[in-house]
Amino acid sequence: MFTEWNGRGFAEVDDHVLDARSVGFTPIKGTRHRAQPQARFDAAGPVGDRRFCLIDVGTRRVLRTVQNPRLFAVVARLHGEGLEVTLPDGRSVSGVPDLSGETLTCDYWGRQVPLALTGGTHDELLSAHLGRAVRLAEAPRGAIVFGRPLTIVTTASLAEVADRAGHPTLLREAARFRATLLVHTEEPFVEETWAGREMRVRGVGTSARGGETNARGGETNARGVGTSARGGETNARGVGTSARDIGTSAELRVRIGAPVPRCAVIDLDPVTGKRNARLLATLAATRTTNRAGEPFFGVYAEVV
Repeated sequence: MFTEWNGRGFAEVDDHVLDARSVGFTPIKGTRHRAQPQARFDAAGPVGDRRFCLIDVGTRRVLRTVQNPRLFAVVARLHGEGLEVTLPDGRSVSGVPDLSGETLTCDYWGRQVPLALTGGTHDELLSAHLGRAVRLAEAPRGAIVFGRPLTIVTTASLAEVADRAGHPTLLREAARFRATLLVHTEEPFVEETWAGREMRVRGVGTSARGGETNARGGETNARGVGTSARGGETNARGVGTSARDIGTSAELRVRIGAPVPRCAVIDLDPVTGKRNARLLATLAATRTTNRAGEPFFGVYAEVV
């Protein structure tokens, strides 16, 4: 706890509580990162997050977001066991993906992951959009997550980078960072001091404030914060069902981890996938980097 001036006097503030402004994820890895205000969490993170992925059967590789920016224009939604995919030209397909009975072990950033192939109209529509043959596959829970189950970015850090990069709309484009949680802070990069701490997340399940910060990239606004509630449906097929159900983000507790290294994805428009920013260069010039030269922004976290 610490003391803070609230405009009328000094009040105690719980520094172990995170004031979340938005929860975001996508059910198909690499497709548009969307706000999910009614998301539910289990021990592996948001239920439905990156449940599916697209693979190149010939190379046995999961499609990487940075190499396939056209995926940003694809909107994926879960409806129970059904998956709806919509392209920017309005074409769409909706239904339960049919598992073909085939399992293909594919490379995901050097990790070998067994993926359950599907077949049908989802494959056809996505292949047509990408201009190459791809297969939609269902992944084991958390298997195609690069780092930890959750990532967190903060409003003060976004505002600081926006100022340094001359990119004033960055706070509205928080989906560039494809973070699970957007959290309100007053001090830039304070999140990097939280490593190892357990913190409670509040605000997303019942708050309409998420629309203040993610009106473009996350597809929310002050009038429509609940429009994508369907994204948090459970996986009735049982992938990862041994994980306990934590509940909504209003009840979520997380343990903060290490900083997140960033790549060129953040320079891509979160809706169109077109390169229209130089955020990576700004971060590389002003922030600590890892051995690969990737600058850190935001932090990892896991559900506790």
